[in-house]
Amino acid sequence: MKVQRIISFATLAISILTLVLVLKRPAPLAPAASPAAAAANAQSFQEKVNRIAEPRVPGEGESEVRMNSGEVSAALAQAAGLLPSAASANTSASSPSANPPGASGSMEFPGGVPNIKDYQVSMDGDIVRGQFLTQIAGKDVYLTLAGHLGSKDGYATFDATEVKVGDLSVPASLINEVLQKKLAEQRDQLKLPDNVKDLRIENGELVFVEK
Repeated sequence: MKVQRIISFATLAISILTLVLVLKRPAPLAPAASPAAAAANAQSFQEKVNRIAEPRVPGEGESEVRMNSGEVSAALAQAAGLLPSAASANTSASSPSANPPGASGSMEFPGGVPNIKDYQVSMDGDIVRGQFLTQIAGKDVYLTLAGHLGSKDGYATFDATEVKVGDLSVPASLINEVLQKKLAEQRDQLKLPDNVKDLRIENGELVFVEK
């Protein structure tokens, strides 16, 4: 009887601890940018996307377009309508929309932008890490996802190496199978622009290699 009670108490304690960790806010990936800095980063992001969309001069050879964490975070926030209205108004004519990168000069994001209240993206070495505030079962929960971004046969790829719900780590192997199935369902939305031959994270930057 005593053993059963101990097991019951231990199970309850683990359940409570798990709930606390899931609802706990993890450490931010980077300091929050000011509205002015975020707007500048979003504009810089868009200018680089426009460059990718420009026709290449025959014989010019390959070139790279590099984007830092601040630019990517600002573009995601702008796509989700999270930037201040003044910044959104200034960039509304060319703001990123919510599908994959195309040749039209606006950057879009695979699968659309879900109900996200906050975005943060950081890149370190060849790893990209994103932290998102969303709702699960009516509760605000932070999701952290890290992994390798790349390309294969003209399509963007992503392999998760780290997953956290709140402050609770989840084995990436459990998530990757579901993630890969979801990406396969949205394969058409992951197609790279015709003038982009490769996509990767390198030295803490998002790199587009143009043909």
